[in-house]
Amino acid sequence: MFLFRWPVCCFLLAFHKSAYGWAGYDVSEVTCSQGLSECTVADEMPLGISESDGADVQMVTAKVEVCCENNAPCTLCLLVDAELSIHVGEDVDKSRSGHDTENDREGATISTVLICAAASVTLCYKTPPTFPACKRVDFTVCPTELKQKVAKVSLVITNPAGVSFSSIVYIYPSKALHLIEVVAPSLNEVCSQNLQKSIKDCYMPTVNSVINQEMNQVELKLAGRHKVCIQYEADGRCQSWESKTIPLHSVTPCLCLQVWDDDKPRRSQSCPFKNMGFLQKNVWQNLTASVRHGRMNNKGQMLLWNLSAPCRLEGEVWPCRWTSGHRCTEIEGFRQQLGNTTWEQNSDVQWVKIGVFEDINLQLSPCVMVNLRGGDLHLGPFCSHQTARWRWNLLAVAVLLVIALAALMSCLRHDFVKIGRKGHVVLLSPPDIHDDFSEVCGLGSLLKSQGFSVSVDQWSRMEQCNLGPLPWLHSQLLHVKNLGGRAVLILTRKALGLAHEWSRQQPEALQAGRGDGNVPQSPYSDVFLASLCLILVDKRQGRTGERFLLVTFDQDVVQPPGSLPEPFQGLHLFQLPSQMKTLLCELAGGGNRKVDGGKSKAGWKWGILDGWKLKTKHATCSQGTIPAQCKYSGI
Repeated sequence: MFLFRWPVCCFLLAFHKSAYGWAGYDVSEVTCSQGLSECTVADEMPLGISESDGADVQMVTAKVEVCCENNAPCTLCLLVDAELSIHVGEDVDKSRSGHDTENDREGATISTVLICAAASVTLCYKTPPTFPACKRVDFTVCPTELKQKVAKVSLVITNPAGVSFSSIVYIYPSKALHLIEVVAPSLNEVCSQNLQKSIKDCYMPTVNSVINQEMNQVELKLAGRHKVCIQYEADGRCQSWESKTIPLHSVTPCLCLQVWDDDKPRRSQSCPFKNMGFLQKNVWQNLTASVRHGRMNNKGQMLLWNLSAPCRLEGEVWPCRWTSGHRCTEIEGFRQQLGNTTWEQNSDVQWVKIGVFEDINLQLSPCVMVNLRGGDLHLGPFCSHQTARWRWNLLAVAVLLVIALAALMSCLRHDFVKIGRKGHVVLLSPPDIHDDFSEVCGLGSLLKSQGFSVSVDQWSRMEQCNLGPLPWLHSQLLHVKNLGGRAVLILTRKALGLAHEWSRQQPEALQAGRGDGNVPQSPYSDVFLASLCLILVDKRQGRTGERFLLVTFDQDVVQPPGSLPEPFQGLHLFQLPSQMKTLLCELAGGGNRKVDGGKSKAGWKWGILDGWKLKTKHATCSQGTIPAQCKYSGI
């Protein structure tokens, strides 16, 4: 039997030592109550423990705490308190009760020597799946100094083997099978106690953000090679971010940053843009809405609506109906709140709110209006493109009439359009056009009053939401090709910065324009970026200026020759309103010809060209009146 147990003991001893080597050796201290002396603590093998009959463990309490001494790094400590029942002296008392002695003083001395005896208890702990570790506490008991034969032992184990933050630890006496379970404090709990400097695992890297208005971007400043992810809202899904910059049109007040190291368990989170109100417009520009009709289980009618935005929004939503005067009047009794608790984040990292207006009369063709708090901004109306079932018959008849007349109209359509219109003009604005929005509205109204067919991207937001920004742009350029005209780009200083950046990072810009990559794009910036791509394609095919020209309302944009971004070089640039007359003449007569006349200044054409002076002299172009305000639907 001894030969069989010896290899097992050797194996357990080796395993026990390796476990200690993996977790680090612990340090144990013991404190005994009155009546116990010469207390010492030593490691004990979990198997083959030599039990002592002099004392038993009655109750055990334990906890795990952080121990810090002087300037040394803080570590975890296991604190175990054991209440002991002492049995030393009971046998001696029984033996003395059956015998008489001749000398009482001598017997008393012998009894005292016999009663003070050595005893021990063993306490063990383990953290699955590590091997248990045991501590044997040796002490000397003098029952005459004890009260009711009860004593206490306190054991402090510093850096206990296998115990780490959030570990579950089981403590038990060697003679009992009952386990006491305690949980070590978590790392976040410990680090929140101002112990970051004393615990190396509490270290978290940080990031600083700087807004570069000239480059229209946010620059991230990191102290080292850390990992970064961005999230909209503090509890939103975090997207891994490789670049050191973030496009400014993608930054919102709810944007947060997380930074961490691969070899560290903790992440730092910061939301540096929370109080920057000027970034709220990026939330509104990226807000989309959809409305559709539906029926409830009880055959009742309902209007379903869906809002999506980068951030959760607070405000109200209500249905409205079109009345005389081209106003969408609220339908009373249906107003709802946009609560923060019902927003969910979709796969595109957009926060989505879904609602429904039940028992509403769909014969009224209701639309939806949105009022956002924080800016008292009204958005909408957003309308459904569905029609009631009873209208489908009328639509079918109309389709048949259109098909019957299509053959007759096809041969007359091109000439009719040419007689009725001077051409088609598409006004394209950069993402920051809100500062000059009234001028864009005035330009669109003026061109329309002069007989041009006009499409303004700021007026067509609902159509862009339905078709998509890029299909909408291609459809407009198809009208330019069929009817004649131009696509007019509005230049601002921020637009020049965006074009410069696009020129330097052309492959990445082309990829971002298609909606790939991890750059969270504004859906309306795709139109402007796509126009840069098409301008570059025209230049490479020798068709510079056939479809695009430039206008600006800012005198500072007219820069020295050769300083414009590469895509804009070679295009006509008109400064308004001083060159409005020349612009009207160019749109009316130069829509389908190449830009090959006139004098060139460092690779791009000025609005007033010598070759146009004769035509301008005989033209009857009127500048018209520019309205002060423009009303439009959508965002």
